Amino acid sequence: MAGADEAGRGCLAGPLVAAGVLFDLDRVGPAEIRALGALNDSKQQTPARRAELFPIILRLAARVSIVSRCAPGIDERGLHITNLAALGDALAGVACEGCVCLSDGFPVAALGYEQRAVVGGDGKSAAIAAASVIAKETRDRYMRRADATHPGWEFAQHVGYATPEHRAAIERLGISPLHRRSFRSAAYQQLTL
Repeated sequence: MAGADEAGRGCLAGPLVAAGVLFDLDRVGPAEIRALGALNDSKQQTPARRAELFPIILRLAARVSIVSRCAPGIDERGLHITNLAALGDALAGVACEGCVCLSDGFPVAALGYEQRAVVGGDGKSAAIAAASVIAKETRDRYMRRADATHPGWEFAQHVGYATPEHRAAIERLGISPLHRRSFRSAAYQQLTL
C-alpha cells in the first residue's frame, strides 16, 4: 500500500512538501502495527507526537519519498497544479509492481499502478497518514531552520501559516523570499507586490 499527502498548501510562506510512503503489508507484523497505531492526520498530532512518529515511519516503511516545491514555483504554476504534481511525484517515488497507490483527496496523473483518491485519507489509510506526518515534519523542520536565515518573521513559531503574529510580521517587515506572492491574503493587503 502506497500513500501520498502534502503539507503547507495553505501557508503564506515556505515550500509545499509532499511525501509518499509505501508499507509492505507482508512485512508489517503485530509489533509494527502497535508502533504505527497512533498514525492519523498530521494536523491532529502534536508537534512532539509527529517528531516521535517520524523515525518510526522511516524505519518501518519499505520506501519513503519526499518532494518539495518552492514558493516561486508555486507562484509560477499555481498552487493546485503544483500540489497535484508533487503528490504524483511523491507516489511515483515509492510505487512498485503490485501496490495500490492512494492520494489524500486529489486524484493524481496516472502512474501505471492501481490508484485511488481518498477524501479524508489521512484519517482512513495508514500509508496516507504516514505520508502526512513525513510531509508535515519535514516542512516544519525546514521552516524552523529558515527562521535563522530570515529573522523577524518568526517562522519557527508559525512555520509559514497565516497566524496573527505572522500577519503582524508581514505588516512590519513586508514579505521575505519565502513568501508566496500569488496568494490573495488579507495579510498582504497593505503591500504592493
